[in-house]
Amino acid sequence: MQTQQWPVFQLVSCLLILSQLVYFSYADVGTAAQYSPPYLPTACYGDDQTQFPSSNLFAAAGDGIWDNGASCGRQYLVRCISASQPGTCVEDQTIQVKIVDYAPTAQSPPSTQSTTIVLSETAFGGITNIAVNSINIEFQQ
Repeated sequence: MQTQQWPVFQLVSCLLILSQLVYFSYADVGTAAQYSPPYLPTACYGDDQTQFPSSNLFAAAGDGIWDNGASCGRQYLVRCISASQPGTCVEDQTIQVKIVDYAPTAQSPPSTQSTTIVLSETAFGGITNIAVNSINIEFQQ
């Protein structure tokens, strides 16, 4: 009994076509709130003023990404994907934030509790068009 084998070039062609049809995303989905000054002291760096990037794009980590403090100093790409009010998100805008604090112990309370990440006013304003308490985000380390 003879079995037919699929020629290698047909298999490779098929895999190439399939790879073009499948979209891979390495980002996670979560929620974000914002918080206002005072930002010091922080759980990561205490009263050190140099912890804040000059762009003021920084954040406090929620429980989901805190990692027992290992998230201090991590950089995340954050993009607003939706909110309760249409038109909230700045289309195709991604920001990079540095984790400097732990949200549950932050000096000033977030606009919404129990979010994935709490953004500084500058960071939150960089990806939103209007004032809301929380947004849905896509984020990636």
